[in-house]
Amino acid sequence: MTITGDRIEHEIHIHAPPEAVFRFFTDPAMHDRWLGQRATLDPRRGGIYRVVMNDTATVVGEYIDVEPPHRVVFTWGFENNRQIPPGSSTVSVTLTADHSGTRVRLVHTGLPHPAIAPHHHGWAGYLTQLADTAAS
Repeated sequence: MTITGDRIEHEIHIHAPPEAVFRFFTDPAMHDRWLGQRATLDPRRGGIYRVVMNDTATVVGEYIDVEPPHRVVFTWGFENNRQIPPGSSTVSVTLTADHSGTRVRLVHTGLPHPAIAPHHHGWAGYLTQLADTAAS
């Protein structure tokens, strides 16, 4: 886990194949199991990425790149938020098969400085939840 400038990087190992892990980023029912309360996803270039995180925060962006089962890139920002408006930052996820599952590398760029530490902490928790959920 590192922070460099406006770049947050996390890497985690998940005991599941890339095909299974990929679905957690593209299938709304799977996505809801680890991140947010309700996702609306259209995993194709230009498709909607919208996640109701809780009663006060909704993430809105769009898919930029979808390469099953190895890569997903989407924009990220919050409804009604001037600091991090919808689509104002970018999340890139790379999935690499290894001998016992998948190495997940998540890079989040373009966040304003005050939002970096909370997002760094948030992604650490959510990726742990993803690892636990995908492995079960």
